Amino acid sequence: MPTSSVRRAPVLAASAALLLSLSACSGGSGATGGNKDSGDKKQDLSAQQLKWADCPAPTSAQGEGDKPSPLPGGTPWQCATMKVPRDYAKPDGDLIDLALIRAEAADKKKRIGSLIYNFGGPGGSGITTLPSAAKDYEKLRSRYDLVSFDPRGVGRSAPVECADAKTLDTYYASDMTPDDAAEEKQFADGLKKYSESCRQNSGGMLPHVGTVNAARDLDLMRQVLGDEKLHYFGISYGTELGGVYAHLFAAKVGRAVFDAVVDPTQKAEESSLGQAKGFQLALNNFAKDCVARGDDCKLAGSTPEEIEDNIVALLQRLDKKPVPAGHGRQLTQSQATNGIVQTLYSKDFWQYLEQGLDEAEGGNGSLLLVLADAMNGRNQDGTYSNIGAANAAVNCVDSKERYDLAYAKSKVADFRGASPVFGDFLAWGLSGCSTWPVPGQWETPNVSAPGAAPIVVIGTTGDPATPYEGARKMAEKLGKGVGVELTYKGEGHGAYNGSSACVKSAVDGYLLDGKVPAAGTVCE
Repeated sequence: MPTSSVRRAPVLAASAALLLSLSACSGGSGATGGNKDSGDKKQDLSAQQLKWADCPAPTSAQGEGDKPSPLPGGTPWQCATMKVPRDYAKPDGDLIDLALIRAEAADKKKRIGSLIYNFGGPGGSGITTLPSAAKDYEKLRSRYDLVSFDPRGVGRSAPVECADAKTLDTYYASDMTPDDAAEEKQFADGLKKYSESCRQNSGGMLPHVGTVNAARDLDLMRQVLGDEKLHYFGISYGTELGGVYAHLFAAKVGRAVFDAVVDPTQKAEESSLGQAKGFQLALNNFAKDCVARGDDCKLAGSTPEEIEDNIVALLQRLDKKPVPAGHGRQLTQSQATNGIVQTLYSKDFWQYLEQGLDEAEGGNGSLLLVLADAMNGRNQDGTYSNIGAANAAVNCVDSKERYDLAYAKSKVADFRGASPVFGDFLAWGLSGCSTWPVPGQWETPNVSAPGAAPIVVIGTTGDPATPYEGARKMAEKLGKGVGVELTYKGEGHGAYNGSSACVKSAVDGYLLDGKVPAAGTVCE
């Protein structure tokens, strides 16, 4: 199962509440898995009228929770569904529903249009994420309707379904870094079982959830929303989706921002190795901060190296003997690794990493398990969102790479050299698509977009999940005069929602007033 890799993992707003649940909303009466609607098959889908209404509470696939509260000032969240072809090669064939959410612009007279968000993953529900992060985008709402959606295969948009909750509990607790032949067989059997469950439960959707189709959905969405150009804010995987859109529809690119940028030049192995280095760098920065706080730091170790060595030792002990984590569950090595990864997306989560590691050293794995559950999409009632299934489905239908277990095993030493903590985990994760039932489409996405409007491309120097160098590569591949690189010297996965007034000013100036920042701008 590919989720042992954290490639293109989802962006989560920096809030402790997100460790437990997200307020969310989804559109309409629910998505279909590709049902035929003979009344709609011959219609011009760009002319469809969206029926905006109050948002229902999110489904299990979206992450559960309460329906979103109105924004300060009383502006409500509204939801709708939009019909798209399941297979764009057969536009008169089966249709599926995409779930949308919006909050209308505050200043109707100065309204520019819709600003569409994709928060990453792939597999993240934009319908749950936008309301939870809306306060960070309130200034942009002055002139835009804020819009997001569940991409195809996600949440309420013809969701990919694979294993049941009991099977996922067992899988996420299993050993993702096998040490002997017996554990390798167990690992391989887990991959096969998961892929087969996806084929059985969602085989009709699996070939159609890739990024190219999602980009076509974006352009149809632009038309249905009544916008001449696509104004877009992509984060993490959302930058790859935005880049593919710009390549396919360069003339339709409006004002766009890419934050926490995926490197479009890297194949799957290079991307995973880059993440090993990126998460190790973030952990190093966490350890340095802990040491600098002296006695206020709960972790043993007088140097960053000692703290990291202790983390490695803890993971090795958990590999042999898990620790209790409450409610009859235990914290295993794999879950602890996922929990650590979760906290490195934002510096605001470092306090939970410190506490979780300290408690696990004392034999209590409950906090690290809560963090791992958040990473894996486990809901409070024990069900799961479909973020893991959707992440696997999109990654495996996009990428042609099919690394078998022998190849993954041959890379462990290289990955461990890049990261003593995360290297083994990410190396074995290379085999995640090895048993996938449908083929992939590319080695790397084409994002060249000659003639497109300027796209602001933001790289963060301490980003663990999409390392900083990816922003420069994206800007170069978009093309001269299109990709405008901006550097944020800081920590975390994504810059706009951080503490930099410089980043906010540059992005707001472009999206609201059309002022393109100078290429090479550096913010701290």
